Amino acid sequence: MKKYILVIDQGTTGTRAGIFGEDGKPVPGGWAYREHTQIYPRPGWVEHNPAEIWEKTLLCIKDAVQRSKISPREIVAIGVTNQRETVVVWDPRTGNPLYNAIVWQDRRTATITDKLKENYSELIHKKTGLVPDPYFSGSKIQWLLENVDGLREKVKRGEAVFGTIDTWIIWNLTRGSREVLTPEKGGAHVTDYSNASRTMLFNIEKLSWDQELLELMGKIPEESLPLPRPSSDKEVYGYTGPALNGIFNGASIPVTGDAGDQQAALFGQAGFEEGEVKCTYGTGNFILLNTGLRVFYSRRGLLSTVFYSLEPGKAYYALEGSIFITGAAIQWIRDGLKIIEVSPEINPLAESADDTGGLYFVPAFTGLGAPYWDPYARGLIIGITRGTTRKHIARATLESIAYLTRDVVDTMKTDVGRDIKVLKADGGASQSDFLLQFQADILGVEVVRPLVRETTSLGAAYLAGLAVGVWGSLEELKRLWVEEKRFIPQMDPTKREKLYAGWKAAVKRALGWAKEVPWAYGYSE
Repeated sequence: MKKYILVIDQGTTGTRAGIFGEDGKPVPGGWAYREHTQIYPRPGWVEHNPAEIWEKTLLCIKDAVQRSKISPREIVAIGVTNQRETVVVWDPRTGNPLYNAIVWQDRRTATITDKLKENYSELIHKKTGLVPDPYFSGSKIQWLLENVDGLREKVKRGEAVFGTIDTWIIWNLTRGSREVLTPEKGGAHVTDYSNASRTMLFNIEKLSWDQELLELMGKIPEESLPLPRPSSDKEVYGYTGPALNGIFNGASIPVTGDAGDQQAALFGQAGFEEGEVKCTYGTGNFILLNTGLRVFYSRRGLLSTVFYSLEPGKAYYALEGSIFITGAAIQWIRDGLKIIEVSPEINPLAESADDTGGLYFVPAFTGLGAPYWDPYARGLIIGITRGTTRKHIARATLESIAYLTRDVVDTMKTDVGRDIKVLKADGGASQSDFLLQFQADILGVEVVRPLVRETTSLGAAYLAGLAVGVWGSLEELKRLWVEEKRFIPQMDPTKREKLYAGWKAAVKRALGWAKEVPWAYGYSE
């Protein structure tokens, strides 16, 4: 019997389900995708409806299985990968969310993290590898405990639990199953080390929740948090419950793989060697550099994070630069300015301009991440003249993605003291040859795109498959990785540095804007 892996890739803008074969390739037709609603209650606030996300997940699973035309009994494992840091709170008795999911992009906790930054920055960095910022989950959980009526009492009574999106999905997948790691919670209330490492509550060297940080961030009870586990778990997080019976014809399938989307992407890129680097071009851009078994603590605004784990108590690590808004800027060009009707139109429009005419676009819609870490930065378009047209804005939008990526790659090179020879690219916007060529030019580094571009889903498939013996080793996975196209730098170095200097000048003007006019963004000070 052939063996297949089902993957749920729950992202910021939508959910994808896909099926992979033993050759590491997607099954033809075995894909489904559905967007979910983006909720913006106030400026700087971003929410999702967890119930809608689960509903769309079920629909995607059903569609993927039906379109693949394979038997559900041939699906030997399920892997989950997810938008990280986004927090869900729900009642484990009913499965009902108790508040909307607070999304990683959300800035409402800026005042909380400002205080943490003033007093506990070093402590948090040493324990978690992170910097105090609203981006991470801990301050979001603190906000929920302090602002949702009766929530703290419900937590004490076991009537409310927290989790990142992977936890929410896995809990729902396994709800009602007899075989789960946490049967008292109604489903598998688990997360993997890579997702836990993004909460600002997890000690990345001890691989456990940190009591001092739980106390610091609003006295969060540890029992309300998921059980941290390896990313590829031979013990199995749990088996699918009754909600999936109709889709799987009664088959009970083990859920064995879990990783944050960016870690999964590096895993799917077969970035198993120390020093390998990937950039995922998605809603935001996320650059990860494999640092092996060593936690490398950055002093230049990068994050230390768990990359993956294949056994309890042991993890591999990465250095990460997180850029909040890149692909989302293309969506804004489409939906906000209506310069284009569909996202792919931006490429020919940008290519129709020889340059930007001196225009720079800093897409700091929800602040700036690495290496700036300024939650008060806001978006800026500068250099507008009477000759500026929509093609210049389109080109400046794509170029901004490459500039933001260089900000991080340059910082990585300085931090680790080594050159980066190749950048592996994946994600939706990596389909743009124009973008990847400009990326190679502005970096002065070769950029490589793999044949299978959905590396996030692929990484989750690999992790789930390793746990059940579909693949036997990382070496076997490396042999499955195939290059599709390589982009070689062509730009004159002098021109490269002039363009980049203009970018840095534009960023400088975007920093701190929401602090200058806090009333415009819902801040009270």
